[in-house]
Amino acid sequence: MTVKKTLLLCAAALAFPLSVQAQDVLTLYTSQPNKDAQMTVDAFEAANPDIKVEWVRDGTTKLMTKLRAELSSGVVKPDVLLIADSVTMESMVSDGYLYSYMSPNRDQYEDSLYSKDGYYYGTKLITTGIVRHKQAPQHPTDWADFVKPEYKNQVAMPSPLYSGAALIHLATLTADKSLGWNYFEQLHANQAMAQGGNGGVLKAVASGTKPYGVIVDFLAIREAAKGSPIEFIFPKTGVTMVTEPVAIMKEAKNKAAAKRFVDFLLSKEGQALVLEQGYLPARSDIGVPEGFPKRVDIRLMPFDAAKTLRDNETNKERFSKIFEG
Repeated sequence: MTVKKTLLLCAAALAFPLSVQAQDVLTLYTSQPNKDAQMTVDAFEAANPDIKVEWVRDGTTKLMTKLRAELSSGVVKPDVLLIADSVTMESMVSDGYLYSYMSPNRDQYEDSLYSKDGYYYGTKLITTGIVRHKQAPQHPTDWADFVKPEYKNQVAMPSPLYSGAALIHLATLTADKSLGWNYFEQLHANQAMAQGGNGGVLKAVASGTKPYGVIVDFLAIREAAKGSPIEFIFPKTGVTMVTEPVAIMKEAKNKAAAKRFVDFLLSKEGQALVLEQGYLPARSDIGVPEGFPKRVDIRLMPFDAAKTLRDNETNKERFSKIFEG
Protein backbone atom coordinates (compact mmCIF):
# COMPACT_ATOMS: atom_id res chain seq x y z
CA MET A 1 0.00 0.00 0.00
CA THR A 2 1.42 3.41 -0.98
CA VAL A 3 2.03 6.15 1.56
CA LYS A 4 -0.50 8.33 -0.26
CA LYS A 5 -3.21 5.65 -0.05
CA THR A 6 -2.48 5.09 3.65
CA LEU A 7 -2.82 8.80 4.36
CA LEU A 8 -6.13 8.92 2.47
CA LEU A 9 -7.52 6.00 4.53
CA CYS A 10 -6.46 7.63 7.79
CA ALA A 11 -8.06 10.91 6.75
CA ALA A 12 -11.29 9.09 5.88
CA ALA A 13 -11.34 7.35 9.24
CA LEU A 14 -10.99 10.69 11.02
CA ALA A 15 -13.68 12.31 8.89
CA PHE A 16 -16.15 9.43 9.25
CA PRO A 17 -15.60 7.70 12.63
CA LEU A 18 -17.59 4.54 13.24
CA SER A 19 -20.78 5.31 15.19
CA VAL A 20 -20.00 2.52 17.66
CA GLN A 21 -16.98 4.52 18.87
CA ALA A 22 -19.42 7.12 20.27
CA GLN A 23 -21.90 4.54 21.58
CA ASP A 24 -19.74 1.71 22.91
CA VAL A 25 -20.40 2.48 26.61
CA LEU A 26 -23.82 3.18 28.10
CA THR A 27 -24.10 4.23 31.76
CA LEU A 28 -27.23 3.07 33.56
CA TYR A 29 -28.49 4.10 37.01
CA THR A 30 -31.12 1.65 38.25
CA SER A 31 -33.06 0.65 41.34
CA GLN A 32 -33.84 -2.84 40.04
CA PRO A 33 -32.79 -5.67 42.38
CA ASN A 34 -29.26 -6.82 41.53
CA LYS A 35 -30.38 -10.09 39.92
CA ASP A 36 -32.96 -8.34 37.72
CA ALA A 37 -30.54 -5.57 36.77
CA GLN A 38 -27.91 -8.11 35.70
CA MET A 39 -30.48 -10.01 33.65
CA THR A 40 -31.59 -6.76 31.98
CA VAL A 41 -28.04 -5.70 31.15
CA ASP A 42 -27.05 -9.15 29.89
CA ALA A 43 -30.10 -9.38 27.62
CA PHE A 44 -29.55 -5.90 26.19
CA GLU A 45 -25.85 -6.51 25.53
CA ALA A 46 -26.64 -9.82 23.85
CA ALA A 47 -29.07 -8.02 21.53
CA ASN A 48 -26.66 -5.09 21.06
CA PRO A 49 -23.13 -6.53 21.08
CA ASP A 50 -21.60 -3.19 20.05
CA ILE A 51 -22.71 -1.56 23.33
CA LYS A 52 -21.33 -2.25 26.80
CA VAL A 53 -23.44 -1.21 29.80
CA GLU A 54 -21.86 0.08 32.99
CA TRP A 55 -24.45 0.21 35.76
CA VAL A 56 -24.92 1.57 39.25
CA ARG A 57 -27.60 0.09 41.48
CA ASP A 58 -29.25 1.31 44.70
CA GLY A 59 -32.71 1.89 46.12
CA THR A 60 -34.58 4.68 44.36
CA THR A 61 -34.30 7.17 47.24
CA LYS A 62 -30.55 6.66 47.73
CA LEU A 63 -29.90 6.53 44.00
CA MET A 64 -31.74 9.79 43.38
CA THR A 65 -29.93 11.47 46.28
CA LYS A 66 -26.64 10.45 44.67
CA LEU A 67 -27.76 11.60 41.23
CA ARG A 68 -29.06 14.97 42.40
CA ALA A 69 -25.83 15.61 44.30
CA GLU A 70 -23.92 14.94 41.09
CA LEU A 71 -26.25 17.14 39.05
CA SER A 72 -25.93 20.01 41.52
CA SER A 73 -22.17 19.81 40.96
CA GLY A 74 -22.64 19.98 37.21
CA VAL A 75 -21.83 16.31 36.69
CA VAL A 76 -24.03 14.06 34.53
CA LYS A 77 -22.87 10.45 34.84
CA PRO A 78 -25.80 8.28 33.70
CA ASP A 79 -27.16 8.15 30.18
CA VAL A 80 -30.27 6.24 31.25
CA LEU A 81 -32.39 5.93 34.40
CA LEU A 82 -34.45 2.83 35.22
CA ILE A 83 -36.12 3.45 38.58
CA ALA A 84 -39.19 2.47 40.57
CA ASP A 85 -41.88 5.03 39.90
CA SER A 86 -43.21 7.71 37.57
CA VAL A 87 -43.61 10.31 40.33
CA THR A 88 -39.84 10.42 40.80
CA MET A 89 -39.49 10.71 37.02
CA GLU A 90 -41.96 13.61 37.03
CA SER A 91 -39.70 15.44 39.48
CA MET A 92 -36.84 15.00 37.00
CA VAL A 93 -39.07 16.29 34.18
CA SER A 94 -40.07 19.38 36.16
CA ASP A 95 -36.41 20.14 36.87
CA GLY A 96 -35.50 19.84 33.19
CA TYR A 97 -33.17 16.84 33.49
CA LEU A 98 -34.79 14.41 31.05
CA TYR A 99 -34.63 14.08 27.27
CA SER A 100 -37.78 13.74 25.19
CA TYR A 101 -37.64 10.61 23.05
CA MET A 102 -40.67 9.39 21.10
CA SER A 103 -39.95 5.67 20.98
CA PRO A 104 -41.49 3.88 17.98
CA ASN A 105 -42.67 1.20 20.42
CA ARG A 106 -44.91 3.58 22.36
CA ASP A 107 -47.97 2.72 20.29
CA GLN A 108 -47.94 -0.74 21.90
CA TYR A 109 -48.68 0.80 25.33
CA GLU A 110 -51.64 2.37 27.04
CA ASP A 111 -51.30 6.17 27.17
CA SER A 112 -51.26 6.12 30.98
CA LEU A 113 -48.04 4.09 31.01
CA TYR A 114 -45.76 6.71 29.49
CA SER A 115 -45.12 10.44 29.38
CA LYS A 116 -47.06 11.99 26.50
CA ASP A 117 -43.98 14.09 25.74
CA GLY A 118 -41.72 11.03 25.66
CA TYR A 119 -39.75 11.81 28.83
CA TYR A 120 -40.20 8.34 30.34
CA TYR A 121 -41.85 4.97 29.67
CA GLY A 122 -43.24 2.41 32.12
CA THR A 123 -41.62 -0.99 31.63
CA LYS A 124 -43.66 -3.19 33.98
CA LEU A 125 -46.63 -3.11 36.33
CA ILE A 126 -46.02 -3.68 40.02
CA THR A 127 -49.50 -3.49 41.47
CA THR A 128 -50.65 -3.11 45.06
CA GLY A 129 -53.52 -5.26 46.25
CA ILE A 130 -54.67 -7.38 49.19
CA VAL A 131 -52.84 -10.23 50.90
CA ARG A 132 -54.72 -12.72 53.09
CA HIS A 133 -53.55 -15.49 55.39
CA LYS A 134 -55.27 -18.68 54.24
CA GLN A 135 -56.58 -19.41 57.73
CA ALA A 136 -58.13 -15.95 58.12
CA PRO A 137 -61.91 -16.09 58.63
CA GLN A 138 -62.84 -13.35 56.14
CA HIS A 139 -62.37 -13.26 52.36
CA PRO A 140 -61.90 -9.62 51.31
CA THR A 141 -62.55 -8.77 47.67
CA ASP A 142 -62.19 -4.99 47.66
CA TRP A 143 -60.55 -2.07 49.48
CA ALA A 144 -63.78 -1.08 51.23
CA ASP A 145 -63.85 -4.41 53.10
CA PHE A 146 -61.00 -3.27 55.36
CA VAL A 147 -63.14 -0.65 57.11
CA LYS A 148 -65.78 -3.19 58.16
CA PRO A 149 -66.02 -4.10 61.89
CA GLU A 150 -64.78 -7.67 61.35
CA TYR A 151 -61.43 -6.34 60.13
CA LYS A 152 -60.77 -4.16 63.17
CA ASN A 153 -57.12 -4.39 64.25
CA GLN A 154 -56.58 -7.11 61.60
CA VAL A 155 -54.95 -5.19 58.73
CA ALA A 156 -51.29 -4.33 58.09
CA MET A 157 -50.28 -1.79 55.44
CA PRO A 158 -47.03 -0.10 54.38
CA SER A 159 -46.67 3.53 55.39
CA PRO A 160 -46.57 6.18 52.63
CA LEU A 161 -44.11 8.01 54.88
CA TYR A 162 -41.68 5.14 54.24
CA SER A 163 -42.64 3.41 50.98
CA GLY A 164 -42.84 5.04 47.55
CA ALA A 165 -45.34 2.47 46.31
CA ALA A 166 -47.49 3.14 49.39
CA LEU A 167 -47.37 6.89 48.69
CA ILE A 168 -48.65 6.26 45.16
CA HIS A 169 -51.28 3.92 46.62
CA LEU A 170 -52.40 6.71 48.96
CA ALA A 171 -52.60 9.27 46.14
CA THR A 172 -54.54 6.89 43.90
CA LEU A 173 -57.12 5.84 46.49
CA THR A 174 -57.68 9.35 47.86
CA ALA A 175 -58.35 10.53 44.29
CA ASP A 176 -61.04 7.86 43.90
CA LYS A 177 -64.52 9.29 44.49
CA SER A 178 -65.78 6.15 46.21
CA LEU A 179 -62.88 6.10 48.69
CA GLY A 180 -61.10 9.42 49.20
CA TRP A 181 -59.54 10.62 52.44
CA ASN A 182 -62.58 9.40 54.34
CA TYR A 183 -61.41 5.85 53.58
CA PHE A 184 -58.08 6.39 55.33
CA GLU A 185 -59.80 8.01 58.29
CA GLN A 186 -61.98 4.90 58.54
CA LEU A 187 -58.92 2.65 58.25
CA HIS A 188 -57.35 4.46 61.17
CA ALA A 189 -60.55 4.22 63.19
CA ASN A 190 -60.57 0.49 62.43
CA GLN A 191 -57.04 0.23 63.85
CA ALA A 192 -55.24 -0.66 60.62
CA MET A 193 -51.49 -0.80 61.28
CA ALA A 194 -49.52 1.48 58.93
CA GLN A 195 -45.77 1.24 59.33
CA GLY A 196 -42.61 0.30 57.43
CA GLY A 197 -42.63 -1.16 53.95
CA ASN A 198 -44.05 -4.08 52.02
CA GLY A 199 -41.59 -6.54 53.54
CA GLY A 200 -42.99 -5.87 56.99
CA VAL A 201 -46.53 -6.49 55.76
CA LEU A 202 -45.44 -9.81 54.24
CA LYS A 203 -43.91 -10.96 57.53
CA ALA A 204 -46.94 -9.88 59.54
CA VAL A 205 -49.45 -11.72 57.36
CA ALA A 206 -47.33 -14.81 56.65
CA SER A 207 -46.76 -15.25 60.40
CA GLY A 208 -50.44 -14.68 61.20
CA THR A 209 -49.71 -11.59 63.31
CA LYS A 210 -52.13 -9.74 61.06
CA PRO A 211 -54.48 -11.87 58.92
CA TYR A 212 -54.80 -9.29 56.13
CA GLY A 213 -52.62 -6.69 54.49
CA VAL A 214 -51.91 -4.26 51.67
CA ILE A 215 -48.91 -5.33 49.59
CA VAL A 216 -47.25 -5.31 46.16
CA ASP A 217 -48.28 -8.27 44.02
CA PHE A 218 -45.04 -10.12 43.29
CA LEU A 219 -43.95 -10.34 46.94
CA ALA A 220 -47.09 -12.18 48.01
CA ILE A 221 -47.46 -14.28 44.85
CA ARG A 222 -43.82 -15.45 44.93
CA GLU A 223 -44.01 -16.37 48.62
CA ALA A 224 -47.28 -18.22 48.09
CA ALA A 225 -45.61 -20.22 45.30
CA LYS A 226 -42.86 -21.17 47.76
CA GLY A 227 -45.44 -22.53 50.18
CA SER A 228 -46.23 -19.56 52.40
CA PRO A 229 -49.85 -19.80 53.70
CA ILE A 230 -50.97 -16.60 52.00
CA GLU A 231 -52.87 -15.52 48.89
CA PHE A 232 -52.90 -12.33 46.84
CA ILE A 233 -56.21 -10.73 45.85
CA PHE A 234 -56.77 -8.21 43.06
CA PRO A 235 -59.48 -5.84 44.43
CA LYS A 236 -62.63 -5.31 42.35
CA THR A 237 -62.28 -1.53 42.36
CA GLY A 238 -58.81 -1.93 40.92
CA VAL A 239 -55.15 -2.01 41.88
CA THR A 240 -52.71 0.86 42.27
CA MET A 241 -49.37 0.56 40.52
CA VAL A 242 -45.79 1.61 40.04
CA THR A 243 -44.39 1.14 36.54
CA GLU A 244 -40.57 1.10 36.82
CA PRO A 245 -40.09 3.72 34.10
CA VAL A 246 -37.02 4.20 31.93
CA ALA A 247 -35.77 7.63 30.83
CA ILE A 248 -32.88 9.23 28.98
CA MET A 249 -30.94 12.05 30.64
CA LYS A 250 -31.06 15.37 28.75
CA GLU A 251 -27.27 15.66 28.94
CA ALA A 252 -26.60 11.97 28.17
CA LYS A 253 -23.30 11.46 26.40
CA ASN A 254 -24.56 8.49 24.38
CA LYS A 255 -28.11 9.31 23.32
CA ALA A 256 -28.08 6.93 20.35
CA ALA A 257 -27.20 3.99 22.61
CA ALA A 258 -29.69 5.24 25.21
CA LYS A 259 -32.49 5.22 22.63
CA ARG A 260 -31.64 1.64 21.75
CA PHE A 261 -31.81 0.71 25.43
CA VAL A 262 -35.28 2.28 25.79
CA ASP A 263 -36.49 0.61 22.59
CA PHE A 264 -35.18 -2.75 23.79
CA LEU A 265 -37.02 -2.55 27.12
CA LEU A 266 -40.25 -1.66 25.31
CA SER A 267 -39.85 -4.32 22.63
CA LYS A 268 -41.44 -7.77 22.78
CA GLU A 269 -38.04 -9.22 23.66
CA GLY A 270 -37.58 -6.77 26.52
CA GLN A 271 -41.09 -7.33 27.82
CA ALA A 272 -40.64 -11.10 27.62
CA LEU A 273 -37.67 -10.59 29.95
CA VAL A 274 -39.98 -8.80 32.42
CA LEU A 275 -42.25 -11.85 32.32
CA GLU A 276 -39.27 -14.16 32.86
CA GLN A 277 -38.29 -12.11 35.91
CA GLY A 278 -41.74 -12.78 37.37
CA TYR A 279 -43.36 -9.38 36.91
CA LEU A 280 -46.42 -8.21 35.01
CA PRO A 281 -45.22 -6.76 31.67
CA ALA A 282 -46.38 -3.26 30.75
CA ARG A 283 -47.33 -4.52 27.27
CA SER A 284 -50.63 -6.34 27.25
CA ASP A 285 -49.68 -8.78 24.47
CA ILE A 286 -46.96 -10.65 26.38
CA GLY A 287 -48.83 -12.68 28.98
CA VAL A 288 -48.76 -12.80 32.78
CA PRO A 289 -46.50 -14.59 35.29
CA GLU A 290 -47.60 -17.79 36.98
CA GLY A 291 -50.05 -17.07 39.79
CA PHE A 292 -51.52 -13.95 38.16
CA PRO A 293 -55.05 -13.75 36.75
CA LYS A 294 -55.62 -12.98 33.08
CA ARG A 295 -54.56 -9.47 32.13
CA VAL A 296 -58.14 -8.51 31.22
CA ASP A 297 -59.19 -9.37 34.79
CA ILE A 298 -56.70 -6.93 36.35
CA ARG A 299 -58.24 -3.48 36.66
CA LEU A 300 -55.77 -0.59 36.92
CA MET A 301 -56.97 2.45 38.87
CA PRO A 302 -56.48 5.87 37.21
CA PHE A 303 -53.29 7.64 38.29
CA ASP A 304 -51.88 11.11 37.59
CA ALA A 305 -48.12 11.15 38.27
CA ALA A 306 -47.71 14.92 37.81
CA LYS A 307 -50.55 15.71 40.22
CA THR A 308 -49.21 13.19 42.71
CA LEU A 309 -45.83 14.91 42.62
CA ARG A 310 -47.48 18.27 43.33
CA ASP A 311 -49.52 16.76 46.19
CA ASN A 312 -46.84 14.55 47.75
CA GLU A 313 -45.92 16.68 50.76
CA THR A 314 -49.54 17.63 51.45
CA ASN A 315 -50.54 13.97 51.25
CA LYS A 316 -47.78 12.94 53.64
CA GLU A 317 -48.76 15.61 56.14
CA ARG A 318 -52.43 14.71 56.00
CA PHE A 319 -51.73 10.98 56.35
CA SER A 320 -49.41 11.68 59.27
CA LYS A 321 -52.08 13.69 61.07
CA ILE A 322 -54.59 10.86 60.62
CA PHE A 323 -52.36 7.97 61.65
CA GLU A 324 -49.86 9.64 63.96
CA GLY A 325 -51.58 12.84 65.01
